[in-house]
Amino acid sequence: MAKKDDNKNYKVIAENRRARYDYAIEDDLECGIMLEGSEVKSLRVGGSNIAESYAEVKEGEVWLVNGYIAPYAQAKTFGHEERRRRKLLVSKREAAKLWNATAREGYTIVPLVMYFNHRGIVKLKVGIAKGKKTADKREASAKRDWQRQKARLMKDHG
Repeated sequence: MAKKDDNKNYKVIAENRRARYDYAIEDDLECGIMLEGSEVKSLRVGGSNIAESYAEVKEGEVWLVNGYIAPYAQAKTFGHEERRRRKLLVSKREAAKLWNATAREGYTIVPLVMYFNHRGIVKLKVGIAKGKKTADKREASAKRDWQRQKARLMKDHG
């Protein structure tokens, strides 16, 4: 997850908690995102969802697909589309790295967290991920349950 600074401007907007359950995250990357004014105002109010979204590389550019940003009520005629494709701001080297990763079998680019950084700029952390099989998900769930149970036992008897 994004590092929390001790600055009042830092704020998590949306988090894709399901991504770490469904995917094995191998690498992550922080990138900017091109937004319209009404989208930024809507994000400040807190209307966003990245759980069903993904990123793709097309013609050397990285795009966020199916990311939801709620409409801003005060921007009546100059509003934005809720689920439009949004360009992610990465260097050419990083875009090539993402393209190479998705060219491999089973890899995808998954958004992990969207947040305002310490300067108040919207950032998106994406991860290069490989889908988990059902058995892997059960194993992760069992491990998490055991850690929880172990902490409870240590607290009671410790």
